[in-house]
Amino acid sequence: MSGFRVGDADLLLDGRPVRLLSGALHYFRVHEAQWRHRLALLRAMGLNCVDTYVPWNLHEPGPGRHRDVEAVGRFLDAVREAGLWAIVRPGPYICAEWENGGLPSWVTGEPGTRARTRDERYLRHVRRWFRRLLREVVPRQIDRGGPVLMVQVENEYGSYGSDTGYLAELADLLRAEGVTVPLFTSDGPEDHMLTGGSLPGVLATVNFGSHARVAFETLRRHRPEGPLMCMEFWCGWFDHWAGEHVVRNPGEAAEALREILECGASVNLYMAHGGTSFAGWAGANRGGELHEGPLEPDVTSYDYDAPVDEHGRPTEKFWRFREVLAPCHPGPLPEPPPPPARLGAPAEAALTGWAPLAAVLDALGGMETVSPMPPSFEELGVTRGLVRYVVDVPGPRQPYPLAMRGLRDLATVYVDGERAGVLTEEEPRLGKPVAGPARVELWAESLGRVNYGPRFGEAKGVTGGILHERQYLHGVRARGLDLDAFDDGVGPVPFGAPPGDGGPGLYRGTLTVHAAGDARLALPGWTRGFAWINGFNLGRYWSAGPQSCLYVPGPVLREGENELWLLELQGSGPDRPAPRLLPV
Repeated sequence: MSGFRVGDADLLLDGRPVRLLSGALHYFRVHEAQWRHRLALLRAMGLNCVDTYVPWNLHEPGPGRHRDVEAVGRFLDAVREAGLWAIVRPGPYICAEWENGGLPSWVTGEPGTRARTRDERYLRHVRRWFRRLLREVVPRQIDRGGPVLMVQVENEYGSYGSDTGYLAELADLLRAEGVTVPLFTSDGPEDHMLTGGSLPGVLATVNFGSHARVAFETLRRHRPEGPLMCMEFWCGWFDHWAGEHVVRNPGEAAEALREILECGASVNLYMAHGGTSFAGWAGANRGGELHEGPLEPDVTSYDYDAPVDEHGRPTEKFWRFREVLAPCHPGPLPEPPPPPARLGAPAEAALTGWAPLAAVLDALGGMETVSPMPPSFEELGVTRGLVRYVVDVPGPRQPYPLAMRGLRDLATVYVDGERAGVLTEEEPRLGKPVAGPARVELWAESLGRVNYGPRFGEAKGVTGGILHERQYLHGVRARGLDLDAFDDGVGPVPFGAPPGDGGPGLYRGTLTVHAAGDARLALPGWTRGFAWINGFNLGRYWSAGPQSCLYVPGPVLREGENELWLLELQGSGPDRPAPRLLPV
C-alpha cells in the first residue's frame, strides 16, 4: 500500500518527493453525469490531484437526517478511476461562496451556540456529522488503495478566530474516526491568520493569488521547515449580483502560477473548474474592509473565470496553465476529452399554468406560526426560500411610517392586498405611511447566508421586529416556503391560466427539445426568482445581473417535452418574452 507523508522539506509518496499539482473541483457544483469529463480535463491541463470541499448543510438538512452523503464516496471513486489523487476538505466550515459557509442553518441558528469554537453544543453536532461523513473518506485513503492523500482541518480559521483548541479538537476527531493521511490547515499569508489558524505538527499551507515569494516568506517565519504549498491559488474570482463580472488576464495568471512552481512549491488551483451553485445554494459576503458592510449576494454561476469554464470548456487560461505545468511531467500530457453535447437548436417555452404565491405557500409551505415577534427563517426551519409574515395594524390611528428592523434580506410588502413597495436592509421603511386598521403582508426573501467574515451565521428574515412609528406590532403570523419543498414536485399546487400582468407566482410550462445537450436558460424581462427544468433546480435568476442566463447541464434535458417551473418572486411587465433555451 502507498504511504503519503509530510517530510522535513518535501511531500513524500512511498519515501520519494512528490509535487502536488492540484485543482479545485466541487462535486456538488457539477452534475454527477459530468464528473468524469471534468476530471479528464483537469488531467489534460497537467494536474495530478483534485481538491473538493464537503458542504455539511447540503447533506444534513436536519439533525440526523442525511441526504446522499454517498455522493462524496462516488466522487472519490471517480477521481481514482480518472488517475488522480484527492484532497478532501470536510470543514465543518468551508466558506466556498456557499450558503452559510457550509454549516447548516439549524446549527448556527441554535440559541446560545457559538459556531467554530469549542462550544460543546456545536461540537456535539460536528462529531455526529463527521462520524457519518468520514465513512465515505476513510476507506478511500491512499494507504487503503484509494486516492485521498490529505484532509484539511477546518478552513481558513485564522481569518475568523483564534481558538486553536477548537482546531486541536477537530484534528483529534479526524484521527479518532480513522483519518491516517496527513492533516493540513490553510490560511492567508498574514501573521495573525497563521497564528490563529495553524496547529503544531500539522502541515500549514497558504492561500493567495499573486506574489508567491512574499507569501512563502511569511509562511517560513511561522514554519522554518516543511513543504511549501499554496492551497488556494486564486486564478480567478466570483461575482456578486448587481456587481461587475470579474476576470483575470490569462497570461498574468499563468506567470503567477509559474512563480509558485519556481519556489519549489505544490499548488492547488482555486478554482480549476468552478461549476454552478445550483438550487439556491450560493452564499453572500458583507462589503467593506472588515466585512461588516452591505450584503453582497453571490450569483448562481461559479464560473470563477477558471481555466475550465462553467460549461466545461477549456479557456485560454487552460492552455496557458497547461504550458506552465507540462514541464513538471515526464511525458506528454493527455489531450482534452471531446466536448459534451450541446443543445441542437433554441427552444421557446410555452407557459400554460400559474399559481399565486399564496396558493404555492398553502400547497408546499410549512405550518403557520403565531408569535409576538416575527420568527427568523432559522426558527421556522427555512434554509433557502422565503417567509410570509402577516400582521395587523390596530386602528383607528393616523398614518405612520412602517419599518422592518433587522430585515435580511429583502421583502415585498402588501397593505390591505395592494403592493406597497420592496424593502431592503438598506431601505427598510415604506415610502408611504400606513394608517390603521390595516393588514400588512410581507414576503421576505433570503438572498444567501453570509459565508465569510464576522457576520457569518447571521439569521435571515425580519430579525428585529415590525415597527409602526416607534411601536412594535405584535401577533405576527408567519409561514415559510423552503426550496426543498419542490423536491417532491408541484403536484399539490392548484394551477390556473397565466395572468396577463406578469405578476409574481409559480409559472409552469414546457420546452420541446431536439438534440438535447448543454444549454442556457434565458429569462429576459423576468425579475427575480428560481427556475427548475424536469425538477432540477437550476438556481436563482435576477435581472440585476451581471449573470443573464442559467446553465442547464445536458443530462438534465431529454428529447421531446421538458417541464419548466419558474418561481417569480417580484413580477414584471406583461410584455416579457417567453423563456428560451439556447445552446452554450
